[in-house]
Amino acid sequence: MWGIIRQKVCAGGFPVQILEESMHRLRPAVSALRSYSSAAKEMTVRDALNSALDEEMSADPRVFLMGEEVGEYQGAYKISKGLLEKYGPERVVDTPITEAGFAGIGVGAAYYGLRPVVEFMTFNFSMQAIDHIINSAAKSNYMSAGQINVPIVFRGPNGAAAGVGAQHSQCYAAWYGSCPGLKVLAPYSSEDARGLLKAAIRDPDPVVFLENELLYGESFPVSAESLDSSFCIPIGKAKIEREGKDITITAFSKMVGYALKAAEILAKEGISAEVINMRSIRPLDRDTVNASVRKTNRLVTVEEAFPQHGIGAEICASVVEESFGYLDAPVERIAGADVPMPYAANLERMAVPQIEDIVRAAKRACYRSVPMAATA
Repeated sequence: MWGIIRQKVCAGGFPVQILEESMHRLRPAVSALRSYSSAAKEMTVRDALNSALDEEMSADPRVFLMGEEVGEYQGAYKISKGLLEKYGPERVVDTPITEAGFAGIGVGAAYYGLRPVVEFMTFNFSMQAIDHIINSAAKSNYMSAGQINVPIVFRGPNGAAAGVGAQHSQCYAAWYGSCPGLKVLAPYSSEDARGLLKAAIRDPDPVVFLENELLYGESFPVSAESLDSSFCIPIGKAKIEREGKDITITAFSKMVGYALKAAEILAKEGISAEVINMRSIRPLDRDTVNASVRKTNRLVTVEEAFPQHGIGAEICASVVEESFGYLDAPVERIAGADVPMPYAANLERMAVPQIEDIVRAAKRACYRSVPMAATA
């Protein structure tokens, strides 16, 4: 562009030296504007998932999407908007309300060499298909001595939404995270959703991709790099969302946002919290967590699932096994209440972790408040 300006202006008799000086002053300003524009770019989680599906379907004809209402209705949450029109009914397949049926068809297609993406309207309904997910998809590679790969993605909303009762509100991260042969991902931001879904579709093994209904409409800043069609986030790598030195807070999915807000409150009270977005449930990035705890000497884990046998329990066990000597306070887990999700809004709020719960736990770990045992 500068070369064209130079040719046009100089042809009109404008002094070259003055032009060069003006351009020298303008370049930093233009560069600053460009960087600001890049940083200000935002995308919803819904659009991030949609674009990832679109690009992977465009790049690989073996990729197809199937599930209830993914085609004509464009997805119950509009994740598949525009895909039927672009790729046709052979690659965007509307199915009957029979999770066991279409999950089994998807696994069979993966055996054959295709790369199906199976959408569950909610992961609560994946219970209808769990035999195919666990026994057919997860175990086949090991049982065939590596001869059979099952490149399939099971995706959909997981965990609590709002006012939908116990049968539509459960988090299945620990269920699927306990099963060898599966990879389990739980994105938080738009970059997470886009980069991890691409990685899941390209992976040779079955991947359970746990989204969050309440995050679909949220917008997050996205980098220019993440908008490239080749963008991909490595499976098994956590992300430090906020650096700190006094306490480590781990979370995944929607709870990452709660942990970040808690960290802001703690900062006003002089507590520097490091927030880790786990995002990969299996494999679990134990190295990043332990390295953080060895720096901060304290740990609080956050998840919205039931407390018993949870992801937080696994993280705490890892820290106790590998970094016990670095701990200056007991590890603490923040989790959902150990009851089926209530329907009433006031009880529902009490059943899932809140920002204030994380703040109180962090302050206890930093000895800024009375321990729970002392108040019992």
